[in-house]
Amino acid sequence: MSPTQQTAPPRISLADLYQGRKYPQGQTVEYAIKNENLQRTTAGELRHLAALDNMDDDFLEDYRKAAEVHRQVRQYIQTIAKPGVSLTHIAEEIDDSVRALVGHQGLETGDGLKAGLAFPTGLCLNNIGAHWTPNAGAKEVFLQHDDVLKVDFGVHVNGRIVDSAFTVADNPIYDNLLASVKAATNTGLKEAGIDARIDHISEMIQEVMESYEVELNGKTIPVKAVRNITGHNILRYRIHGDKQVPFVKTKTSQRMEEGDIFAIETFGSTGKAYLHDDVGVYGYGRNEGVSAAGLHHSSANSLLKTIDENFGTLVFARRQLERLPGVEKYHLGMRTLVNSGIVQAYAPLVDVPGSFIAQFEHVSNYPWKSVDHD
Repeated sequence: MSPTQQTAPPRISLADLYQGRKYPQGQTVEYAIKNENLQRTTAGELRHLAALDNMDDDFLEDYRKAAEVHRQVRQYIQTIAKPGVSLTHIAEEIDDSVRALVGHQGLETGDGLKAGLAFPTGLCLNNIGAHWTPNAGAKEVFLQHDDVLKVDFGVHVNGRIVDSAFTVADNPIYDNLLASVKAATNTGLKEAGIDARIDHISEMIQEVMESYEVELNGKTIPVKAVRNITGHNILRYRIHGDKQVPFVKTKTSQRMEEGDIFAIETFGSTGKAYLHDDVGVYGYGRNEGVSAAGLHHSSANSLLKTIDENFGTLVFARRQLERLPGVEKYHLGMRTLVNSGIVQAYAPLVDVPGSFIAQFEHVSNYPWKSVDHD
């Protein structure tokens, strides 16, 4: 069976599509470097290639599989994310497609730790910048002609995470807003690489993004780079590592290093470009460094065991938890875990009402062999 014979919606696992063949390598992006740095960069590449020889043989194949799953799913989602569709339907299609393509439905203990969703599917409208997903019991939301929708989802294979996002807007008045974040992200990708200074990348991203403006309701509005969220490196089973790539000029001595996996993403806003917590819960994540030794509530202990066995340190949504066998009436236990700091609850992040935010994101590893691709 050829990789071109995927169904719509995607439901054939990559194992059946590729039948032992190698997954695509992804897009290769050339370094944006000066000639005097070439020798140092080449040495860095060689060091990393040598390090890869000592890693798990499946390291890159896991990333490439996750990237191909993401590519196939997002290509399908781009065909259905149209005015009139419900956000619940989009989220369920993403969730179900990812599970089908990785071949792990997540219904058996530990299934979700082998491969699947890396974090809750984000579907953020208009002034909601990040961390919103539809959950059962909430009012249904339908995509409208004048909406700006950010679609952000992650796929992991054995904890190797690919995180990519795009923005959908049916009304062409937002074209420049969408173009600004795509151009800024692509600039970040070109400037990134081994030994690249993160402060330089951030400055270049902001310069490109804020060269755009949009006309809304007869007013010309500059696109602003969001100041208080960032791109980031990715660790195994942890979507946010210890390095950040801001979208605005910053002072830092951090550099990218061989072996790093980075999510290069940008958010542009027509509002204040500073996000704050809104009401509601996007998802939950286990705080790895917090001990549960003093936890005495039986419901909380039982829930924590379920979280550890099925999600580990991956962030998950209520709908992911609720589909697991035997999970019911967990709210009191979850409240206990959150109040004790063992589990963190994530709220939606929003700009001022009436503003619009766009996002674009891809993932790459170094030496510069992009594992994600259009």
